[in-house]
Amino acid sequence: MPSDPIKESIMRARVVPALILALLALVVTAPEARAQVVGGFDFSRAQVSVTGLQVPWGLAFLPDGDALVSERNTGRILRVRPGQTPTAVATISGVSASGESGLLGIAVSPAYAQDGWVYAYFTSTAGDNRLVRLRLTAPQTQTVVYSGVPSNTFHDGGRIAFGPDGMLYVATGDAGNTANAQNVNSPAGKILRMTPTGGVPSDNPIAGSRVWTYGHRNVQGLTWDSQGRMYTAELGQNTRDEVNLIVAGSNYGWPTCEGTCANPSFRNPIVTWTTAEASPSGLAWANNTLFVAALRGQRLWAVPLTGAGTPGTPLAEFQSAYGRLRTVAVGPDGWLWVTTSNRDGRGTPVAQDDRVVRVPPAATEGDTTPPTAPTGLAASGTTSTATTLTWTASTDDTGVTGYDVLRAPGASGGAFTRVGTSATTSFAETGLTANTTYRYQVQARDAAGNLSPVSNTATVTTPPGGGGTGGCSVTAAVQSQWGNGYVIQPVTVTNTGTSAINGWTVTFTPPSGHTVTGSWNATLTTAGQTVTAKSTGHNGALAPGQSTTFGFQASRPNGDTQTPSGYRCTSP
Repeated sequence: MPSDPIKESIMRARVVPALILALLALVVTAPEARAQVVGGFDFSRAQVSVTGLQVPWGLAFLPDGDALVSERNTGRILRVRPGQTPTAVATISGVSASGESGLLGIAVSPAYAQDGWVYAYFTSTAGDNRLVRLRLTAPQTQTVVYSGVPSNTFHDGGRIAFGPDGMLYVATGDAGNTANAQNVNSPAGKILRMTPTGGVPSDNPIAGSRVWTYGHRNVQGLTWDSQGRMYTAELGQNTRDEVNLIVAGSNYGWPTCEGTCANPSFRNPIVTWTTAEASPSGLAWANNTLFVAALRGQRLWAVPLTGAGTPGTPLAEFQSAYGRLRTVAVGPDGWLWVTTSNRDGRGTPVAQDDRVVRVPPAATEGDTTPPTAPTGLAASGTTSTATTLTWTASTDDTGVTGYDVLRAPGASGGAFTRVGTSATTSFAETGLTANTTYRYQVQARDAAGNLSPVSNTATVTTPPGGGGTGGCSVTAAVQSQWGNGYVIQPVTVTNTGTSAINGWTVTFTPPSGHTVTGSWNATLTTAGQTVTAKSTGHNGALAPGQSTTFGFQASRPNGDTQTPSGYRCTSP
């Protein structure tokens, strides 16, 4: 039967609008794109939290969760809190800011609660790079900890950080003289390891030297994973940028090698990029992922790691979204903090620059269920200046990411404020006042940012000074744990007497099957199930009320979650 052209035309006229409506319906009802979750963080919910900074370089956190940011060109240290105007708390004296030089890295003492030290690394008007420390209560008093690092208007390195061993690590550049990197008698082109007072640790690979590794061009990123392995981010010259796994005493090849090479005398990087893709500065570790802040590359690289530290395929986030990225760190709030560097003379700043961008931890979509309240909050080992809090873990449908420790003054009345955070179910509070009453509560957080109800209240009254056993007291905190080991840091020793002591001894009992595998700032010996830690030459003398810290690492059978107990301090 012949077709009817008019009928076919009418049918086509009806079908085409119907197809359009069907396609529109598909567009309207299509599910929204899934969140971009990488390395445990939800990049689709990134927030600009701080604006108006002037070339931020270093980033470190105080126990209350506030951040300290160093500004390269102004020499200022700012205290920043998301959503609030930054406040200048110190200005470093004698900063020479030119090109890439100026006020660079910043670090907070692991024992900040009792010693109050903040460390800063900068290019000085005296013609060197140097390290100073100061207290925010008296910021104009700045003590030189280490000086004499060759400087230039470029290749000054600058990142500083305390490692899990309690030592201070300083990354230096070759200062434009490539021969410095291979000269172990020069501090330039190195990673340096020193005590908090600038001394040479006795277990450094070169006797009497602060040199930890050498053969570096310009390291600007330092971080450690949960097993204590150290990683760095290093800027190459024209060919390859690097992420390196750091092994004490190793030579990383510059200037003979840039990137991977076949020379067995040098240790090769674990990841490389072209300089256009990266030019890395900041480096952070979280959730078995390295995060690398790229300047020229204008992106944040996420490098997945296996349990053995082997890298997977890097993924790029924030590509050109915020411009040049200088620093990345994991905050006490569980968020990933990233700073921009668009006002450094090489970027294209917008009105808000420079900024702090924060990325929340990933959460199950639509999660609004808070964790259960922590229970069994109790204090133990209370001295005139410290106490240790423990509690029973909360539960949550997506997982608890941490706990906020709250404190209020007196036996009643007064508001609770956050004094610290913990990833475990214990917290060592130091810097307390003798003969004073405090109240504590704990609150859990989950990955979506939901907060639990508060725990029960634990009331603590510190004794008058001078009542400690043998003139000293000790408290210990768990810094990190993994399947078959843990790090206890800081172990805080306090002189609770009324006169100075010259030496102290701490004893404790690890559970059966646990073995101490390393220590710092104390000499440890084991007899049966008792471990004895003795002060070293630089930390044995303590004035009344003064504290010092040490730490140790131990192994344990897989599946065992116990940690040492029975800490006791005595002094001569």
